[in-house]
Amino acid sequence: MDREGTDDRRGGDHLDDRSGEDRPDDRSGGDHHHDRSGGDDPGERNDGDKLDDRVELGLALLEHLEHESLSLADVVDRIETVTSDPAVTRTILDQAEFRGIIEREDGIVRPKSRQYVSFDEDVITKEGEFSCRRCGSSLSTGYFIDLEAGELGPFGSSCIRKVTGRE
Repeated sequence: MDREGTDDRRGGDHLDDRSGEDRPDDRSGGDHHHDRSGGDDPGERNDGDKLDDRVELGLALLEHLEHESLSLADVVDRIETVTSDPAVTRTILDQAEFRGIIEREDGIVRPKSRQYVSFDEDVITKEGEFSCRRCGSSLSTGYFIDLEAGELGPFGSSCIRKVTGRE
């Protein structure tokens, strides 16, 4: 069982509070709450030494997009599953370009990585009451993307495909 008391197909405690909610005092996202132990407290960060968790999660998401190219608006749509803060969105885009994750030109973004999300290995399915991070729909089954920088979700079955580029 995970911290929410729901079944996690991989078992154990894999929930990471860095799902991207913009409020510094609660980054759990959605209507569910998680234990905040384990270093996710903004006060525990070493100022200036570490980028915001949302930036790292946004960069990890951009590394796993399955598109040859996307409009800037479509990329921002994906990033908004991590943050709705325009300054953080700009930082994610600037850092992604600086690190060679994407190329930007004339409103078109080209992901450079080919590290696609594996639905068998990188997507965690949980039963419970959730709200989709992309469209806001109520969900009884949530799909979470397990990225190195943290867990992103929940998403519904069609939004998980849209966010990862399968649709």
